[in-house]
Amino acid sequence: MKTIFILEDETGIRDALQLLLSFEDYDVRSFSTVDAFNKRDNSVKPDIFILDVMMPDGSGIEVCNALRNDPETANIPIMIMSAHAKDTEVTSRCNADEFVSKPFDIDAVLVKIENLVGQKTSI
Repeated sequence: MKTIFILEDETGIRDALQLLLSFEDYDVRSFSTVDAFNKRDNSVKPDIFILDVMMPDGSGIEVCNALRNDPETANIPIMIMSAHAKDTEVTSRCNADEFVSKPFDIDAVLVKIENLVGQKTSI
């Protein structure tokens, strides 16, 4: 089973993603704050990180950069989501593999996740 870590402060989006991805047979672990994410069990390495840009206690872009700078997580795919930021703005500030604008089509997001997880397993 593939594992997904989600950092998202909006309860509705976080719960919907968790539910839908669980139905797709993913082990989903979600975090509502950067602090909670930073306190996660680091022995568990997900197959993909999904990060919201605007968090109440930090930035998904900063989290993305920290993940990329850590040898343990540098090669794990990262998807950034935002309702406010633009694709070019995010990709210039963080080396994410994928950008999703909110609101999003869940089927399109699932395809992007499957593509990224598939890339990781083939590396």
